[in-house]
Amino acid sequence: MNDKNYSPEYLRTFITRFFEKLGCPAGDAAAIADVFVRAELRGLPSHGMIRLKDHYQLWEAGRLNLRPDIRVVYETPATAVVDGDNGIGMLVATRAMQTAITKARKTGSGWVAVRNSNHFGIGSYYALMAVEADMIGLAMTNGNPLVAPANSVDRLLGTNPIAVAVPAGEEPPFVGDFSTTPIARGKLAVAAKKGEKVPFGYVIDKDGNPSDDPDILKKGGAMVPLGGDLAHGSHKGYALGAIVDILSGVLSGANFGPFVPPNLAYLPLPEEQVGKGMGHFFGAWRVDAFMPAEAFKARMDRWIKIFRNAKPVPGKKVLIPGDIEREAEERIAREGISILPAIQKEVKELADKLGIEFEVKD
Repeated sequence: MNDKNYSPEYLRTFITRFFEKLGCPAGDAAAIADVFVRAELRGLPSHGMIRLKDHYQLWEAGRLNLRPDIRVVYETPATAVVDGDNGIGMLVATRAMQTAITKARKTGSGWVAVRNSNHFGIGSYYALMAVEADMIGLAMTNGNPLVAPANSVDRLLGTNPIAVAVPAGEEPPFVGDFSTTPIARGKLAVAAKKGEKVPFGYVIDKDGNPSDDPDILKKGGAMVPLGGDLAHGSHKGYALGAIVDILSGVLSGANFGPFVPPNLAYLPLPEEQVGKGMGHFFGAWRVDAFMPAEAFKARMDRWIKIFRNAKPVPGKKVLIPGDIEREAEERIAREGISILPAIQKEVKELADKLGIEFEVKD
C-alpha cells in the first residue's frame, strides 16, 4: 500500500459517515459508499470521490431525499416500475436491481424501470450483481441534458451509459460499461481539476464549433454523441443515447430528454417536468433459462479466449470488455486509491463542515 494512497476500507468508512451526517440511515449510507469505492477501485475516479461535493451541494439545496420510501408502484411477474422517492441514485438502483434479480429467479428474466431517482454512479456495479447470481445483467440511466443530438447545439440528452455483464467459467466475466458519448461528464471534471485540455471530438462550444475546453459546459457548450460527428458515426451514438433515454425515462414515467433534473446544484431545475426525477432501466436474465449455466459459461470461456487471442496490431494488446477495469481493481486494491490533491482538498472542506475527520495525503 502506497503511503500517499487510501485503503478501500478507509474510504468506505469515511463515505458511510459522510452520508450518515447528511441524514442517511447507516445501512443506506454503507450501500451508497460501496458504489463510490467500487468506482475508485475500478479506475473510474470520475464517478468516485469527486462526486461527494455534488451530493453535498444537492443536499444543501434541498434536492435529495435521504430517507426515501423506495417502492414498486406497478408490476407483472417479470416486470416492475420502481419509484425512488427522490433518493440517492446508488441506493435506489441497488434496490431496483435486486428486484430484477428476484423476478428473474422466478420467471427467467426480470425487467425494472425506475423513476424519481438521481445519479447512480457506475453502471457495471449493478450489472455485476446479476453475474453473481449466474445471470446476465443490464443497467442504464438517463442523465443531465448536456449532450447535443447529431447536427444540433441544443443540450437534450445525458451521457446515458449502458452496462452489460455476462458470467463466464474460468475466464473473468465480460463487462461492457460505456457512455453513449466519447467521454463521461465526470472525466471532463477530472481534466478540469488537472488543468488539462481534452481532445477535440468530445465537446463543442455554444455555436457548434469543436472545443478542447473541459469547462465548456459552463460556457453554454455541449457534449457530443459517441462518434463525435456524422462522418465518424455520431448518428449511431445519438441513437444509442436516445434508446437509453426512452427505456429509462419514457417507459418508467421519469423525466426524459431536456427535462431530466441535473445532478449539479449550480444548474437550475427545468421549468417544465414531464415525469418524476431521473430514470434508470435494469434487466437480469438467467442463463439457465436458455441452457444449463455450466454449458453457457464454458461457451463464454471459449468466446473470450478466441477474442483475447486475436492477432494484435503491433505494440497493442487485444482486450475483452471489462479487462481494463478488472486489472485496475486488482492493482488498486493492492496499492491503494490515489485521489487528486484538488479533490482531497474539496473532501476535507466538506468533512470539516460536517464535523468528521478526513486525512489529506497530498
